[in-house]
Amino acid sequence: MDSRRDFLQKLGLSAIALPLIPLSGLASSVENFGERYDGPVLRVAIMGLGGYANRVAEAMQSCVRAKLVGVISGTPGKITTWQSKFNIPEKNCYNYENFDKIKDNADIDVVYVITPNALHHDQVIRVANAGKHVICEKPMALNAKEGKEMVDACKKNNVKLLVGYRMHFEPKTLEIIKMRKNGDFGKVMFFQGLCGFKIGDPSQWRLNKKLAGGGSLMDIGIYAVNGARYMVGEEPTWITAQETKTNPVVFKEGVDETIQFQMGFPSGAVASCLSTYNMNYLDKFFLTGEKGFAELQPSTGYGPIKGRTNKGELTHPHLTHQTVQMDEMAQIILEGKQPVVPVDGEEAVKDMKIMDAIYLAASTGKKINLKG
Repeated sequence: MDSRRDFLQKLGLSAIALPLIPLSGLASSVENFGERYDGPVLRVAIMGLGGYANRVAEAMQSCVRAKLVGVISGTPGKITTWQSKFNIPEKNCYNYENFDKIKDNADIDVVYVITPNALHHDQVIRVANAGKHVICEKPMALNAKEGKEMVDACKKNNVKLLVGYRMHFEPKTLEIIKMRKNGDFGKVMFFQGLCGFKIGDPSQWRLNKKLAGGGSLMDIGIYAVNGARYMVGEEPTWITAQETKTNPVVFKEGVDETIQFQMGFPSGAVASCLSTYNMNYLDKFFLTGEKGFAELQPSTGYGPIKGRTNKGELTHPHLTHQTVQMDEMAQIILEGKQPVVPVDGEEAVKDMKIMDAIYLAASTGKKINLKG
């Protein structure tokens, strides 16, 4: 198992045979199945043509509001393959040296950056300076400072910056958030987030501090960081964390193997989370309150997500996450739609601040208080 994406892909294999449902809005996706859409379409160029980029591109073939029209890659062979596979014109193909020229290309609205973490900062800023909207895969940057610089650059250029939080559009996840807001669980007391798998190839970029910015926390633990916030519905006020490393040969200095972290929230709710590259079968969210509970397992894989609450099983149909994400993001960019859970750069910076604090807490053994 070479990466988180391989792991998540295996979790979602059972969903491959399910039909992709064209969306004209998440809330009414099932009711509007087959409905013709004649509105504006977001024209997308993907930067970085690796495994996850391929998954996004495949999913976008079922989008009604977003269309893949361009590519940016440092590998000419990949560009040629994508041109043939996805019918991409030569004029919409760029490399990492010349992609600033997209500012003169009126046929591209947004660039989706799907490259190693350390490259996001500079690439997003270059895209923003070219006057194009940006979608950036998570984690958005190596730290909160970089993230804020990216947000500021997009604001300066009057373009939107969104981050690939696909779970923010997932139906079972949104149902739990709705129930929590409606008070179905009563006062929230506790959240647990478990995210992990055994990583494969020790030479991959995810185990390179300079490219990844860390280890399991940056790659998959971010799901628990972000999930704690939207499941509890509050921002944490303190962080504690502990790191465990059993294989320093594979997990070198600055690349975390396993991190446990705890968070406290203003209401008194607490969270206990684990992020690891050394244990399989960890993909679970659990929320409990004074009146009920909610559980997702798997909670962040490519699907189908499985969930239940004290009121019974969640039975929402599976929708391919990346298809939903791109159609929803098209509405955010083109129509100003406000999602239930934000996916903008400011949302991502909040996660980066927490992750900065987790690393600090793990390295110092101290409880880190977060500023409001």
